[in-house]
Amino acid sequence: MQPLSPASGEVSATEPSTGSVATPLGGKPRFSWEPYLYLLPGFLVFTIFVAIPVAGTVVLSLTAWNGISWNTAEFIWFDNYLTAFKDGAFWGSLWNNLKLLPFFVLLPAILGLIPAVIVHQGKIRGEKFFQAGLFLPYIMPGVLIGVVWRWLLNPVFGPVNDVLKFFHLPTRSWLGDFTWALPTVGAIGAWAAYGFCYVVFIAGLQKIPSDLYEAARLDGAGGWQEFIAVSLPGLRREIAVVMAVNLIAALRAFDVIRATTDGGPGFETRVLALYMINVAFSANRAGYGTALAVLMAVVTLALSTLVLRFLGERDD
Repeated sequence: MQPLSPASGEVSATEPSTGSVATPLGGKPRFSWEPYLYLLPGFLVFTIFVAIPVAGTVVLSLTAWNGISWNTAEFIWFDNYLTAFKDGAFWGSLWNNLKLLPFFVLLPAILGLIPAVIVHQGKIRGEKFFQAGLFLPYIMPGVLIGVVWRWLLNPVFGPVNDVLKFFHLPTRSWLGDFTWALPTVGAIGAWAAYGFCYVVFIAGLQKIPSDLYEAARLDGAGGWQEFIAVSLPGLRREIAVVMAVNLIAALRAFDVIRATTDGGPGFETRVLALYMINVAFSANRAGYGTALAVLMAVVTLALSTLVLRFLGERDD
């Protein structure tokens, strides 16, 4: 049966339905609130827990509030940001964050990639158990990790120095040495993050078609050639995600450092988050501390965007 034309006064049975917008005959589409009602819960959650706190943070960064009494909150506009650019402690703390990048970004990625490739290409049994064991440090609280490693690295009774003494190797006060404190904290952070990198990489390797590995073997490729020609290109997006997440962790590093060195010795391990907390709550300069938080967020957003842009821009 042929559908009647719209000119006959009846709607064709073959015309697709618009779903949420009703179209009366001879009139304009009737507006419907139904789609917006579905979006309302998510919009409210975003507004209450994201938009309002972010806006409040920016507003507080423009004040000279001491963090105690609202009567002391006085708008000084961009003076806090100008102070930060002239603050040597701010730049020193940011420089310490940047020095942690190789430890928090590159080292855990390498430590996670190596076992992932070995497990995937070697078909090692007990993969799930191995994966759970490697992922365990990542889900441990940072304060707990810091306390445990502070005990392990204790220069008097720590087992790390005891092992070094057993092999007649030099011992150090790892967390109290001006030269070794920052690399030691970075190594602890790398140990805590490499499990996450392993899980991401093993998931990425499993999505690479096995036909590519078979073709590489037919061409005479060995294990290293398979890794370079197949595994590494196939993990491009996973590498971008890992680098971005580790970069964010490096720039917001706080809990492990607070539990191990608390910024010492001197200011060798004082990072931006630790300086921000001390300024806001110990020095009662909450307005200035909030401005530092905004600057830290801007730097983190800019650098992580660059990483994702340059490592994950091309489509497969």
